[in-house]
Amino acid sequence: MTLSPYWLRDNCPCTRCRDPRNGQKLFQIGELPDHLSCTEQVEQDGVLHVVWSDGHRSSYPLGWLAEQGEGDGRTEQGKRLWEAAEFGRGIPEADWAAYLADPAERAAVLGAVRHLGFAVLRGVPGEERQVLAVARSFGYVRETNYGELFDVRIEPDPNNLAFTSAAIAPHTDNPYRDPVPTLQLLHCLRNDATGGDSGLVDGFRAADLLRTEHPEDFATLTATPVPFVFRDRRTELLAERPLIGTDPLGRIREVRFNNRSIGTLRLPPAELDAFYAAYRRFAAITLRPELQLTFRLGHGDCLVFDNTRLLHARTAFEQDGHRHLQGCYADLDSLASTLAVLHRQTAALDTLEQLFEGEGAAEYLGEEVTMAQHMMQAGALAEAAGAPAHLVAAALLHDVGHFDGTGLELMQGRDNRHSHTGAEWLGRWFGPEVTEPVRLHVAAKRYLCAVEPGYRERLSEASEYTLQVQGGPMDEAQAARFAALPGAEDAVAVRRWDEQAKEADAPTPPFAHFRPLLAELMR
Repeated sequence: MTLSPYWLRDNCPCTRCRDPRNGQKLFQIGELPDHLSCTEQVEQDGVLHVVWSDGHRSSYPLGWLAEQGEGDGRTEQGKRLWEAAEFGRGIPEADWAAYLADPAERAAVLGAVRHLGFAVLRGVPGEERQVLAVARSFGYVRETNYGELFDVRIEPDPNNLAFTSAAIAPHTDNPYRDPVPTLQLLHCLRNDATGGDSGLVDGFRAADLLRTEHPEDFATLTATPVPFVFRDRRTELLAERPLIGTDPLGRIREVRFNNRSIGTLRLPPAELDAFYAAYRRFAAITLRPELQLTFRLGHGDCLVFDNTRLLHARTAFEQDGHRHLQGCYADLDSLASTLAVLHRQTAALDTLEQLFEGEGAAEYLGEEVTMAQHMMQAGALAEAAGAPAHLVAAALLHDVGHFDGTGLELMQGRDNRHSHTGAEWLGRWFGPEVTEPVRLHVAAKRYLCAVEPGYRERLSEASEYTLQVQGGPMDEAQAARFAALPGAEDAVAVRRWDEQAKEADAPTPPFAHFRPLLAELMR
């Protein structure tokens, strides 16, 4: 074994080492024995099985062992550094209504912010405080001394040049904070003044150019702490950080650049000379025309951008009209979390859809419909009945336990316990409000046959056969115990739609119809 034994054991996925519900470790690293070693290892069916010197056994998928770490996505690695010409055909944008309704559109917008550094949402209602709704669509508002939101307009007694009509050079916000707000949002309520166009510069690209053209200056700006200061009547903030922040591997991770907020450096003369030479070169790079992307925000546009990467700017504007933007701050970790969950949901929904289109095309237990038709009919019946979303999902997914081919076992007289198998499999994505009706829908048939006169007579021939294989009608004591279960009522509702969903010619919506509903229910 060439892998570190402590690394491998620390990542053991078994339920003795990790909580199966949340994946958190159940042991402390100091509890592992000294001189830990592998005494046996076997590769079988794509899995590495290991026996350890203390007798513990672990199993690792080979695909997982081969994965390469991608980091936290905050450094230049994995980002697309850009210059303005790359957006000749348009900037990354989306309609607000589509963003809210379509998880794929939402993932595209958040992905653009993560990889390119920004995106614009069009058609956000042009009302005050709507910028907070945009921030809360993917995370949380970061409140500062400016409040939960701030107005970018001419103020009679401004505590910041942003609240005047003056031109603002490319800069990042709040460099005097640590941690700095990592996301900024600007929502345009009105912009009919002459001038006042918005500008963005990829600070990572500017830093990369400095590193290429003047590596000694890059080294100076990554190693020199700069005092950033903000003071007004009620606030005094100070943070000492380099203009260009790097991670331990030397990758660009953060740019803090704000001429208005740099305080007084106290360094030996030679170091000051080196710093100011590097600072001036970096400033000149940020002003290169090819790096400056200029566009105009109109009524209802909301710009979302990475404040640790992009420098934003504004041209001066005349006081011949009105310019009013509302802004707020948020954080990249929440955006990254929301994006990761959206990707996870998409992968799960793709898996389900592939099952419906693949194994779902097979015969459904002697009925005149396929398994997929049967399940989608059940979901459609629940939807038509006005059932809550979790019951529509349970009706749609109630027979996923048949998708491993065990439905044939049931028809051959062996109970495949597909209701339990399906519920346990779905439990990786859905809560008990969905999985319990799935788990209990077979028991619900046995229950209804015991307590509801005429129900059994309405069963199809195939359903009557499977009833016998699955244990037959409940006796009085079994029925009473079932009725007392928390999910019994929902399971009975799913069962009724299950029995109705066997019409060969019934119009049935495709699986894609149910994807938004399932996405909302996923945990």
